[in-house]
Amino acid sequence: MEDLFYWAVFSCLCLPVVALIWNQGVGSLVDDTPASRAFRNNYLLVYCLQMLGDWLQGPYVYALYENYGYSPAEIGQLFIAGFGASLVVGTFVGALADKMGRRTAGLAYVVLYSLSCVTKHSPQFHVLMIGRVLGGVATSLLYSAFESWLVAEHFKHGFSEQALGQTFSWAVFLGNGLMAILAGFLGDFLVEKMQLGRVAPFDAAIVFMLAGGLVMLATWPDNYGDKASKGLAQQFEKAWHAIYNDPAIALLGGMQSLFEASMYSFVFLWTMAMSPNKEAIKHGLIFVNFMTACMAGSFLAGVLMKHARPERYMKGVYALATAAMLVPMLMALDTTKDPSEYAAGQR
Repeated sequence: MEDLFYWAVFSCLCLPVVALIWNQGVGSLVDDTPASRAFRNNYLLVYCLQMLGDWLQGPYVYALYENYGYSPAEIGQLFIAGFGASLVVGTFVGALADKMGRRTAGLAYVVLYSLSCVTKHSPQFHVLMIGRVLGGVATSLLYSAFESWLVAEHFKHGFSEQALGQTFSWAVFLGNGLMAILAGFLGDFLVEKMQLGRVAPFDAAIVFMLAGGLVMLATWPDNYGDKASKGLAQQFEKAWHAIYNDPAIALLGGMQSLFEASMYSFVFLWTMAMSPNKEAIKHGLIFVNFMTACMAGSFLAGVLMKHARPERYMKGVYALATAAMLVPMLMALDTTKDPSEYAAGQR
């Protein structure tokens, strides 16, 4: 019965997604020569395998830590370690990838994230902490090295700028959309149907990432950034001057940072919010619906941008996001309980 509910929600979400895809399209392919097609398909294959490995882990990270007996506070420390590692490394990983080679950086992602998945087999807190740090570093590589490699190699082959934009469109549609949905279904199959345990999606992630790594080794040449480019300190100085001289940049960065902060809070809290008493829930199927809704939002953004400026419709987006965040908060309120009793219970 529970599965039927999730499938019903998924079906309802699919209708607007299909309609938006039909209206917007992913992008008609230009520069569709055999060489261009082979290059694009090769990149999309690798990117989708790596993204599938990343998405497979998402629904089960909190659930696995909870299954090992850790409290929300301890799980929070593990999440902070991963986000913190990504924050620190993300500031210079792009420049590092330019110097060490983008393919090499991509292979480093495969190794680091695979090791992070291996640590999930241990219930030891310090091992899990190491895994979270490795995962944070790997995530920074995922969102920098692969796209940098694509841009450099695309123009090296003489393909058009419009074709590059369409490759990115397909990468977002397949890697950030369909792969996320597939990961939810596959995770549910491994955990719920095959009863392999909550660590099974992490093992499957290793398989997909290693497969993508082998394709990279066999087919990708390495490429590098401009050796004469400015050092990291000079890049930071240039960025600071841009922010200081244009308050709009600082405001935009602040708005995006606050929205991202609320999103990451949701990533951390959704499992606990949906099973406050550790009830059994279908993490994979819930994740499927989350990511289908995200796909609908992505295509809806394309429609909105054609008819209005972001300054107009983003106010509604922030209001809608605020209302969505208020729902679990209001549902969790127990108006029959004295606040002092609740505080005492938490201690």
